[in-house]
Amino acid sequence: MAESIQLSSTAHKRLSDEFQERTTSRRREITDRIEEARQHGDLKENAEYHAAKDDQGHNEARIRQLEDILKRSEVIEQSVTANCVAAGCLVEIRIAGDDDTTTYLVGSIEERHDDFDVLSPSSPIGLALKGASVGDTVTYQGPRREITVTVVTISVP
Repeated sequence: MAESIQLSSTAHKRLSDEFQERTTSRRREITDRIEEARQHGDLKENAEYHAAKDDQGHNEARIRQLEDILKRSEVIEQSVTANCVAAGCLVEIRIAGDDDTTTYLVGSIEERHDDFDVLSPSSPIGLALKGASVGDTVTYQGPRREITVTVVTISVP
């Protein structure tokens, strides 16, 4: 069985709204564009027709993706405690040997946050950080070497 996807209620609503829009008005708009382009004659060299068909393919692919995400989604409570790293929290980390810190929103890539990059809980660093508390140091395997990070702060967005 496919792994569940943890989403905030805000992200779940945004994805549900996008699904609704893509399966109704956007589908109709693309169908109308295809029909209009067909009326222009020879389909072999009809750029409008091919562009509309491409848009239709992209739209249908996104619909299937949204359907899968929504089917597997698990809405997480925003009352995540700031005691340990978990989906839905903001985690500030410092990579060993670096003075700067970086703050991430832990969650599905579909969370899309304006102020923070999203850190997937199933990524190598996300798995290493899961359950860590402030001050904990964890190590994970990066693309070329082991990387050690320290949890500086954990908060709720």
